[in-house]
Amino acid sequence: MSFNIHTERQALKDLVDTFSNLADEKKVAEQMPLFTDNAIVHTFIGGKLVFEMNGVAQIEKVFSDFLTPFHSVYHINGQHTVSFIDENNATAINYCAVKLVETKDGKEILHDHSVRYNDTYVKENGHWKIAKRIANFMISESRVIG
Repeated sequence: MSFNIHTERQALKDLVDTFSNLADEKKVAEQMPLFTDNAIVHTFIGGKLVFEMNGVAQIEKVFSDFLTPFHSVYHINGQHTVSFIDENNATAINYCAVKLVETKDGKEILHDHSVRYNDTYVKENGHWKIAKRIANFMISESRVIG
């Protein structure tokens, strides 16, 4: 079996883009196969650890609860720099703009986040999966829109 770095890099980009597309549709259950069974996700907002998840069951619960109040979810991925450790292990930094809209007290509130993900990937049975994700919500702003 040969290792084509361009094919593998594109597969990892497809993985993170698929994750974001499913998030936009709040299809959390469909995101779970994108993680390893024992995946770890840590989420920092403003430098503080706000979610520490271990395993897909906990990740699914936290993601579902977090997204519940938002009627519109939007992700756009930017640069995705991958470093391959070997043919089955890689790390990456992925930048993402996340916009979440909820209705609160009759007003539309936009939560606008600039997120940097530090990902660790593992290739299992021929498919790349997220083994670890550190989400750093680096810049966050909430404001009334509409």
